[in-house]
Amino acid sequence: MPGLLSKLLPREAGFHDLFVELAENVYAAAQAMVVMLENFSNPAADAEKIKNLEHANDTLTHKLMNKLNRTFITPFDREDIHELASEIDDVLDLTDAAASRLVTYHVEKIRPGVADLARVLVDATREMLAAVRVLEQNDHVLEHCIEINRLENEADRLCRNLIANLFEQEKDPVQIIKWKEIIEVLETATDKCEDVANVVETITLKNA
Repeated sequence: MPGLLSKLLPREAGFHDLFVELAENVYAAAQAMVVMLENFSNPAADAEKIKNLEHANDTLTHKLMNKLNRTFITPFDREDIHELASEIDDVLDLTDAAASRLVTYHVEKIRPGVADLARVLVDATREMLAAVRVLEQNDHVLEHCIEINRLENEADRLCRNLIANLFEQEKDPVQIIKWKEIIEVLETATDKCEDVANVVETITLKNA
């Protein structure tokens, strides 16, 4: 059975590959975030690895947008192509923002539970990558979207618990401000995975 994109537009290829590459970089950055939090020995170097992935995705997004502008007939709606690329890129931007804050704020020790939140982000980005990979075949896409929604709820729960523990255990107001922001940025990255899932679901339903 021909894939969704190739069925709609056999003459134009490349969009799907770019989306997959964007999602692969996001997944790699989430994994690097967990490594950074679990082994907080050289945060500047770890943050730089994530920054490099963020730069790579900026380049890929620019390439995809240029391709969109040059393509007369697109594989699916132009606004959906633009939104999907932007939402995927936002996940990596937020992962990079969390890593950068750990360095900029001179964090010396990772609070318990923060790595667990990052692991949920890894799981969500893995599902996001899986959904993007099968988008062309329209094969079990919605199953991955449903799992991303579940993981976003799990991230919300962890975020609430982490912030509650932060206010209960930490007495230094500066540390509270720093960690509250870092935790919320990580949770927002998982929220963005859900936004990606929503766009993927829209594309799937439009082209069913």
